[in-house]
Amino acid sequence: TEHLRPAVPFLPEPLPAGQVDEVTSAGEPGDVFEPRRTTHGFQYVRIEGHPENLTPADVTGVVVHSDVSRTGWFSCSDDRVNRLHEAAVWSLRDNLCDIPTDCPHRERAGWTGDWQLYVPTAAFLYDVVGFSTKWLRDVAADQWPDGTIANMSPIPRAEGRESPLAGLNGSAGWEDVVVVVPWELYRAYGDTRILAEMWPTMTAWMDKVERVAREQRHPARVAERPDPAEHEQYLLDAGFHWGEWLVPGEDPTDFGAFVGADKGDVATAYFAHSTSLLARVAALLGRGEDADRYARLSARVREAWQDEYLGGDGRLRPDSQANHVRALAFDLVPEALRGPVADRLVELIRAADTHLGTGFLATPHLLPVLADTGHLDVAYELLFSDTEPSWLTMIDRGATTMWERWDGVSADGVPRESLNHYSKGAVISFLH
Repeated sequence: TEHLRPAVPFLPEPLPAGQVDEVTSAGEPGDVFEPRRTTHGFQYVRIEGHPENLTPADVTGVVVHSDVSRTGWFSCSDDRVNRLHEAAVWSLRDNLCDIPTDCPHRERAGWTGDWQLYVPTAAFLYDVVGFSTKWLRDVAADQWPDGTIANMSPIPRAEGRESPLAGLNGSAGWEDVVVVVPWELYRAYGDTRILAEMWPTMTAWMDKVERVAREQRHPARVAERPDPAEHEQYLLDAGFHWGEWLVPGEDPTDFGAFVGADKGDVATAYFAHSTSLLARVAALLGRGEDADRYARLSARVREAWQDEYLGGDGRLRPDSQANHVRALAFDLVPEALRGPVADRLVELIRAADTHLGTGFLATPHLLPVLADTGHLDVAYELLFSDTEPSWLTMIDRGATTMWERWDGVSADGVPRESLNHYSKGAVISFLH
């Protein structure tokens, strides 16, 4: 369990891994121990100190998760793809425990970004509308007076508004959960009630984003361009953002540099995306003036993103797979450039020896974007790739749940970080 110790950059040493129960037996025949108020995410169990020779029949693993009904299934003729799908389902089941946790063995925290990107997948597999509604109320209760959404809900006091770590909250892609998840629940279930209930939370968050974009600038941009360009009032580059998070080869151990990095391309993309969704939500709720306002705002943010990150030669900056995926998934580029941007995405994939290069946020969109822009063959090549980084590498190395990192278990069997994070399993929506 050593790899499960959270190595948080701002703590002096990794936290303990936990997952140990100490039991003193009463010595009565047939006595059984079963935890009542804790759960453990595990693949193997070690028992020490028992006076008898135990067999597998003496130990029973009990599956515990919130009471959600299964609604969707998938199978195909390829055994490894079926096992990939099953691993994604197991990671979801393991993390549906009152709140959508990131992993069932370590933090067990309701990280907002994870559910934001996985909820369409979850809604196909299970009836998660009640589960999600309950948790969104937690998220709303944790919202700060200035509109900031917490990294996780419920938020521990040690990481909340009055803690030294307060500045790590409010990240694009994570906090957009308050717009994206209600929208995806509406798409899955056709019920506008959650949209109406979350409307004040959504708009308070977007008001905060709009204010930060208008009033603050990233220090690097100030140094490069002391006088702000007109479009910068719609550019979200200030504040802390997790960004794409854990792309292949990325190891953000230099946390100071990571915190200070400019991730405006990601944050402004989500600003445009969430305001576009909010305009559609407003229209559904009969809020015509709000629908017009957010549609206009989204168009201006989209133009600002283009002014800053789309060059006159039609190339995107940064020239990364994730940026191209997001530009296509969020409709950030002009229609005439969708083909060239998709072609450049394929070039980047080929340059990586036909391997993916996305992290948490863009991975769910990668294969659908390729398929929708005429590159279905490349999408299938990535799906069936069995060299690192890839989904089937996890399966070939014995994964029964999804890994947090693409290199969660090395070729020589050394584990890294969590081996049970559902986020990268969102690929199975492509199968559905």
